[in-house]
Amino acid sequence: MDNRQLIMNSALTLFYESGYDAVGVQQIVDSVGVSKPTLYYYFGSKQGLLEALLNEHFQPMEQKLTEASEIGKNIPEKLYRIARAFFNGASEDPKFYMLMMSLFYSGRKSEGFRTVYPMIDRFYRLCVDVFDNASAELGNMNGRQEQFAVGFSGTLMHYLMMTAGNHSDLSGLVIRDEEVYRLVHQFMYGIYS
Repeated sequence: MDNRQLIMNSALTLFYESGYDAVGVQQIVDSVGVSKPTLYYYFGSKQGLLEALLNEHFQPMEQKLTEASEIGKNIPEKLYRIARAFFNGASEDPKFYMLMMSLFYSGRKSEGFRTVYPMIDRFYRLCVDVFDNASAELGNMNGRQEQFAVGFSGTLMHYLMMTAGNHSDLSGLVIRDEEVYRLVHQFMYGIYS
């Protein structure tokens, strides 16, 4: 593994464990055994490191979510597939998912929030598109596609955060199919009512 990847792996663990703002460049380079100039060579800054880290981990997530949103005959099936893809990704890369959400819920003027926001916004826009495309199927939408997208994406993120909070070891984080089905069913019940 090259120094660039070692730095990214260490940063992910440190940011996940202590929070982005609490981790300094010196702590990152000490954990890897490289110098600060090495980190700056690859990333330019701590924020550049965070951006590279988020992009590397978000791309597979976004691809799986996009594929899931394109499959299915009806809105419940599409939402189930999106939720399943989201939770599968969280099981495969739990530190990244938890870091991504913690950055999103951090101070709005912080580097972390500004760096992660475009990714969270892309996930939200994907959900908006799903509800836009289902407006004929959901006759009571009345221009509330964005509201439904906020509710659905927020439900997934909050459910993951609460479930992960019950696991001291995230490597065992698994959200079963029946949980995903019930979550989507409950969300859909609110839409249809």
